[in-house]
Amino acid sequence: MKLYNFFRSGTSHRLRIVLALKGVDYDYLAVDLRREEHLGERFRAINPQQLVPALDTGEATLIQSPAIIEWLEERYPEPPLLPADPLARARVRAMAAIVGYDIHPLNNRRVLEYLRNTFACDEAAVNAWCTAWIAPGFAALEQMLAADPARGAFCFGGAPTVADAYLVPQVASARRFGVDLAPYPNILAVDRACAALEAFCRATPGAQPDTPSA
Repeated sequence: MKLYNFFRSGTSHRLRIVLALKGVDYDYLAVDLRREEHLGERFRAINPQQLVPALDTGEATLIQSPAIIEWLEERYPEPPLLPADPLARARVRAMAAIVGYDIHPLNNRRVLEYLRNTFACDEAAVNAWCTAWIAPGFAALEQMLAADPARGAFCFGGAPTVADAYLVPQVASARRFGVDLAPYPNILAVDRACAALEAFCRATPGAQPDTPSA
């Protein structure tokens, strides 16, 4: 398999977590968003949407991290990253969706570049924008975690699920944008529990081959 991704991309980060948890090997192919390599015709031929990540399975090239993660869950069912119970699965998917559909799309790179280039927003304004959308999503997640006394160390139960794979990169992004995380002790506890696992450590932006040395 070949994974086209960027070290700091939150969508790439979540997919690397899932690949690591599943124990799936892949070739790491860096697409430098800072140099706009994703906007060239070469990458358009790989992903018409010109976004990372993309996963070449050898049979097809998959795009959109939610679809790729679902494919991995079906193709590599062990360890399962979704609970067996339908209601529990819905809860885990809802937590992932808060990040994947409500938070991340509003603070990903192309949105922030639009704010900088079209509206001349400085970094303080960009960070304020990010906080405005991360905070309510984190508040909802914090409430969901607090309301589940049998939750365990992770978002759901005693082992990571797709919800953790979505949450951890968003916590890293929140730190980068200077979001105050003190109001979210349960989220921080989940982040610490995940940080103790090798799969999450291997997937961090700082551990990738395209991470700048300085």
